[in-house]
Amino acid sequence: MSGEPEQLAEGTLVSHLLELRDRLLRAFAAVIVVFLPCAYFKEEIFTFLARPLLEQLPTGGSLIATNVISPFMTPFKLAFFVAVFIAMPVVLYQVWAFVAPGLYRRERRG
Repeated sequence: MSGEPEQLAEGTLVSHLLELRDRLLRAFAAVIVVFLPCAYFKEEIFTFLARPLLEQLPTGGSLIATNVISPFMTPFKLAFFVAVFIAMPVVLYQVWAFVAPGLYRRERRG
């Protein structure tokens, strides 16, 4: 390792906020792009994940809704969380791409 001090990229507060906004928009766009197909197949995803629970219920048993909107919202919420899970590599990359320039070389290595 060389003895010279490392130069970090410095910018104004506004430039950092603009980059943060861009990174957040990219992460949000990735989640939305993945959410659209998940929302289309929301019932299939819910059925796939609920099947093991339904098999453990007694004969004639079924899942019940405790709110009026639950049968509609539960598959959408599940589709959203599946989309976040699938898009997580892109989201984490955007977080790292925002934070990494402010770290020293030895901090980036882990």
